[in-house]
Amino acid sequence: MSETKKIVVLGAGYGGVLTAKKLAKKFKKRDDVSITVIDKNPYHTMLTELHEVAAGRAPETAVRIELEKIFAGRKVELVMDHIGNIDFKQKKLEGKDKTYDYDYLVLGTGSKPTFFGCKGAEKNALTLWSFDDAVRIKHHIINSFIKASKETDVWKRRKLLSFIIIGSGFTGVEMAGELGEWVNRLSEDYGIDRAEVKIYNMDMLKKILPMLEDSLIDKTCNRLRKLGIEILTESNITEVKEDRVVINEEREIEANTIIWTAGIEGSEVIQNSDDVETVARGRVETDEYLRAKGKKDVFVVGDNIFFIPEGEEKPVPQMVENAEQSSDLVAENLTATINEKELEPYKPKFHGVMVSVGGRYAVAQVGNPNKPLKFSGWIAMFIKHFINVIYFIQIAGFHKPWNYIIDEFFHVPDKRSFLGGHFAKRSPNFWLVPLRIFVGWKWLEEGLAKVGDVIKDPSNIFLIPAKVTDAATAASGEAAETATEWGEALGVPGWIQSISDWGMNLMFYTPEGDFTVMATIFQTAMVFAEIIFGIFLIIGMFTAFSSLATFVMSLLIWASGTAPLEMAWYFVAEIALIGGSGSTFGVDYYLLPWLKKKWKNIKWVKKWYLYS
Repeated sequence: MSETKKIVVLGAGYGGVLTAKKLAKKFKKRDDVSITVIDKNPYHTMLTELHEVAAGRAPETAVRIELEKIFAGRKVELVMDHIGNIDFKQKKLEGKDKTYDYDYLVLGTGSKPTFFGCKGAEKNALTLWSFDDAVRIKHHIINSFIKASKETDVWKRRKLLSFIIIGSGFTGVEMAGELGEWVNRLSEDYGIDRAEVKIYNMDMLKKILPMLEDSLIDKTCNRLRKLGIEILTESNITEVKEDRVVINEEREIEANTIIWTAGIEGSEVIQNSDDVETVARGRVETDEYLRAKGKKDVFVVGDNIFFIPEGEEKPVPQMVENAEQSSDLVAENLTATINEKELEPYKPKFHGVMVSVGGRYAVAQVGNPNKPLKFSGWIAMFIKHFINVIYFIQIAGFHKPWNYIIDEFFHVPDKRSFLGGHFAKRSPNFWLVPLRIFVGWKWLEEGLAKVGDVIKDPSNIFLIPAKVTDAATAASGEAAETATEWGEALGVPGWIQSISDWGMNLMFYTPEGDFTVMATIFQTAMVFAEIIFGIFLIIGMFTAFSSLATFVMSLLIWASGTAPLEMAWYFVAEIALIGGSGSTFGVDYYLLPWLKKKWKNIKWVKKWYLYS
């Protein structure tokens, strides 16, 4: 064994990425341990979200994140290569570009689609198991509608507008639900009657989503049918031709789009390696410590694992939660192996499954497997999004969850979100430009009117009201009803007035009722802030921050009881401007992209993913 212990994580899927991050944290102070991640792609793909790209709900960038971003600031070497074979005896990975040595290997190569020997399926069907697959399907569907909009032949048009999804598991149902929503938009865009579009979801099993209880299956079927999808169970696909599928060797359904989501098997590199035991369509049999059977230097994570936990009848499922939990144990046990400590057995506790049927509806079965909690609709969709955010925080801190929320709730097209369209509209900021300039001018005007007095005599306090010494007035707690120099005062609730009085007594008044030094500093800062933020709003510089700052200033003036009635509209205008109207006809249009570029290149910002 070499002096430096070489850990190689093969595969940057869910399990591989999480394992590598955890190992990097454990060995960050160890110079005698190196960690390398090898993958054929320079990015990590969110496989569970591919259907959103394939059916036009999320942008293509939403399901991938560059590995350099994930491992920024961490002691992890990234290698992009295609590994064709593993020599377990010599501890070598044979890649397309070179051969790599290892002392400890983590297998996280994931899975690939399996076709169960169905004639023509691999050649003629589109698969949905990679970023490239999702993009290919998306453009294929768009092109089908484009061609159909110009096709005059009835039979050709019918095939172009027919879509078959083979497989009624998670991926198949989610793809069918997304497509059922998307075709409404495509039909409108290309002048096609929605009734012409046919979508089929078929499987040889008796029911869809067999891992769910019947009540949730029924709700899922009802939702799919509501989206115009025909469900064909007990349909054994015996052949997939170029433009049709053959069911039970007797019935044919024509379609120019056939998507295969009927199952997965172990990755090619695992199946090509003879010196490792595989079962159940290419999964690696492991011991209780998640080491490949008979190999103490090879650990397995995610979909590659074949392990039946104690007391269970079935092996661990091939889903993200298994990848998360197995990565924890593999990182712990690999560290324990290097440190010659005792290993821990794998005792996973899975919390359930969630299946979305389009962007607005989902079903969820969570909790105790014997008595699970069942949810559907809005709450199930919320659970799914919440679980995704938790996972993305582990992957890339603030960066990925922020982008996920933007893509799922704010930039989602056609109200295809469980929140509907209330948050899904992009504001046309150019309509806010006149308001931005006007609000900025009002603050600048106020500041300029006061700055002379502040410079002439800083101790002359005129923004802060004199301390109330009349006991009856102080105890009343009523809103200020006196007139200010600008007119009638904007009312303040008694409880807010009492909090404001307490704060001002603490900071601005001496026991004798005179003003403190803090009062002078505060008034001076407020006057110059009015000028600075007024200018910023007028020229559109740091507009969101400036709008928020002026909103806070308005609150302070109001709470002090000195705000005139006319200030009421300030609050509304400042909230409207927080969206950032400086991106239109403002300095922010040029400044913010430049600052974002500089910010993202700061080492600690990259490490902690503090960017959007």
